[in-house]
Amino acid sequence: MPDLAAPLLASPALPAYVDRLRRVLDDEADRRAAFRDELGGEKAEFINGEIVMHSPTKARHTRTVARLLKLLDTYVQVHGLGWVGAEKSLVEMTRNDYEPDVCVFRPEKAALIEPSTLLFPAPDLAVEVLSPSTERRDRGVKFEDYAAHGVDEYWIVDADAEAVEQYLLDGDAYALAMKSATGELASRAVEGFAVPVRAAFDDAANLSALRAILG
Repeated sequence: MPDLAAPLLASPALPAYVDRLRRVLDDEADRRAAFRDELGGEKAEFINGEIVMHSPTKARHTRTVARLLKLLDTYVQVHGLGWVGAEKSLVEMTRNDYEPDVCVFRPEKAALIEPSTLLFPAPDLAVEVLSPSTERRDRGVKFEDYAAHGVDEYWIVDADAEAVEQYLLDGDAYALAMKSATGELASRAVEGFAVPVRAAFDDAANLSALRAILG
């Protein structure tokens, strides 16, 4: 990764740059606080100083999120492995606030979550199901931000192609561990969790995987 600060540190205009950045960040912090205060029932995120409202999604997208949420939540509850959040769990990063489609917190972080919690720490597993309006962010700023905040595992799920990309944190960046529409999806962040990829996209496969978890 290039040292982006080097040219600024070498510039005689550094104090002016710092002052400008401070003013920008102060204004951004005020808008972020207002965003949190005004959150309603809509899905919304605060990204790089802007409020991002999410459009309604296709039934295919909604069902895929629901299947993954059922699988992960059931497994985590059965094995006492932490806490699973859905898309209204607002995750607080250093600069941005995200609402992952599904996120998992291992026991250490789950212990910090109370019934009144509104802002959640960086999860151990984040899942984003792609839509045309979110794909650029899911593969861009979120991909970079999740890695920078130590999110151990990131799934990018394509409901249209019925495929899952699994990324695992390797140092300070993600490495692709698996990209497939078939086979098994085995998590590193959620110990022992392994289901067929088809269970994310097919109701019968999902029900079979749930029975295996419960059985």
